[in-house]
Amino acid sequence: MTNSTAQFCSESEAARLRGLYGHLSGTSLLDALVTKELGGKIMLSSSFGAESAVLLDMVAKVDPTIPVIFLDTRRLFGETLRYQKTLTDHFGLEDVRIVSPDDGVLLRLDPDDMLFNEDPDKCCHIRKVQPLDKMMNKMGNLGFRAWITGRKNFQSAIRSGLSTIEADTDFIKINPLADWTGDDIKQAFLAKNLPPHPLVADGFKSIGCMPCTSRVAEGADPRSGRWAGKAKTECGIHLRRPSGLVTSI
Repeated sequence: MTNSTAQFCSESEAARLRGLYGHLSGTSLLDALVTKELGGKIMLSSSFGAESAVLLDMVAKVDPTIPVIFLDTRRLFGETLRYQKTLTDHFGLEDVRIVSPDDGVLLRLDPDDMLFNEDPDKCCHIRKVQPLDKMMNKMGNLGFRAWITGRKNFQSAIRSGLSTIEADTDFIKINPLADWTGDDIKQAFLAKNLPPHPLVADGFKSIGCMPCTSRVAEGADPRSGRWAGKAKTECGIHLRRPSGLVTSI
């Protein structure tokens, strides 16, 4: 399948699904899609970050066997690694797949673990984008068609136009929380007594790799603590790339 054909197919499929289920969000959207359309062909990527428990709770209730892909960049907070285990056990997630960067690539391109300061885009590429691309290609070859994400409109200006169902290059992206507000997230944590990420109480509202994550001032953009002081706002995993290719460096 050519790149243009793959893109056309995903755009067409996303439009069809929006027509049927675009009025839904949250658990209602996930349940409808898994039950009627995408059972056994849908996966989730999760950072196990500040807000992740809300979506993981929904996924576990709909189908705890849905594969959950967790990117361990080797620069995460120890609290995040422990939180991943806590939530996995708490929700009974049955298929968490931990993906890590290639040791050889790290040794060659980031031997002193300081690439985040010299070239943060390249650092994200070798630690997040490249490993995820490899996993996504593998999942696509196994017949997976859809990818659940935790992105939300309120998180940043660049995410403000998200719909709950959209096309990617090879997959349909499902964003069950796209239309949720920050208050909706807080209320879900309280109503369901969800375990919080241990760093949230210390002022971290969006949690990624340790060197590129800082505390966020009250009332500020939740993602303003990511790559603070730099023009960078996204790690790159949600940018479209050529169909069926593993990006490399």
